[in-house]
Amino acid sequence: MEDKVHSLTARNFPTAVEDVSSVVTPSRYSGPESSYKLAFADNEFLLHDELRPVRMQLELLKPEMVQRELRIESTIVLFGSARIPDPEAAQQRLRRAEVMGDPHTLRQAKMQVEMSRYYDEARRFAALVTRASERLDAPIYVVTGGGPGIMEAGNRGAHDVGGKSIGLNIVLPHEQEPNPYITPELCFQFHYFALRKMHFLMRSIALACFPGGFGTLDELFETLTLVQTGKCRRRPILLFGKDFWSKLINFDLLIDTGMISPQDVKLFHYVETAEEGWGLLQSEYGLAAPPSDTGEFADDI
Repeated sequence: MEDKVHSLTARNFPTAVEDVSSVVTPSRYSGPESSYKLAFADNEFLLHDELRPVRMQLELLKPEMVQRELRIESTIVLFGSARIPDPEAAQQRLRRAEVMGDPHTLRQAKMQVEMSRYYDEARRFAALVTRASERLDAPIYVVTGGGPGIMEAGNRGAHDVGGKSIGLNIVLPHEQEPNPYITPELCFQFHYFALRKMHFLMRSIALACFPGGFGTLDELFETLTLVQTGKCRRRPILLFGKDFWSKLINFDLLIDTGMISPQDVKLFHYVETAEEGWGLLQSEYGLAAPPSDTGEFADDI
C-alpha cells in the first residue's frame, strides 16, 4: 500500500543532480572544444557575458535559500573598516614603529592603537547580541562583510560565545580571504556588489556602523538613503564613535544648506559602547520581553 501511495507523488523526471551524475561523456566529445556538457553544469558557458542575468539571479538565490533552510530570520549587520586591527596586533606594530624611529610610521602606529578600541567594541557587541538573543523566538545572527578588521571582530565576537555568524565576502584584488571566525555554512562569496549589499539588508533588524572608509560610507549611505526614501522599512542605525562620525560628516552643514531635512538626523543614533548599542535595540524591539512576546522582526525586501 505504501508503494502505491508513494507512486502518486513520485517525480516524473530525474533531478538535475541525477542527470549530472549519470552522464558519461563519449571520448569523442570530451575535449575542451566540445559543447556536450549539460548547460547548467558547464562553468565556461555560465561565465559568458550574455549570462550575467543568470549569474545575478544565482547570487540572489544561493544565500537566500541557505539562510531560509537554516531558519535564519533576523540579523544585525556590522559595517566597518578592514584596516582596524585588533589591539594586540596594533600594539605589536607600535613597538616595531618605535624601534624604527620613523615619525610618519610612528604616528600611524599610534593612530592604529587608538582605533583598535573599535575592534574590541565590535567584538563585544557581536558577542552580546549573539548571547542575549539566543532565547528569542527568532535568534539574531551577526552579519559582516567577512573580511578582516571590524568584520573579523564581528564574526569573532559571535564565535567567542559559541554562536553562528554570517560572512558576505566579495571578490576583490585584496581582502579575498574570509576571516576564520565565520560559520562555514554561512560564508558566502559574491561577484556583484549590488547583490551583496541587498543581502546585508534583507533580514536585518539593525545596522551597527563602526569607523571606516569608502566601503563603509557607501554601505552606510545606501542604507540611510533607502530608509529616508521609504524604499525599505526603518530600522535602528547605530554609529559607534560620535567623535569620529561628527568630524567625518558635517550633518549640520547638510541641514543648514537644505540638503537634508532636520528630521533626517533622527535616522541614526550615536553610541559609544556595546552595552549602549544593545540597550537601544532592546528598547526599540522590546527584546527584554519574554521570548513569546518578541514576534518576528524581519519581513523585508
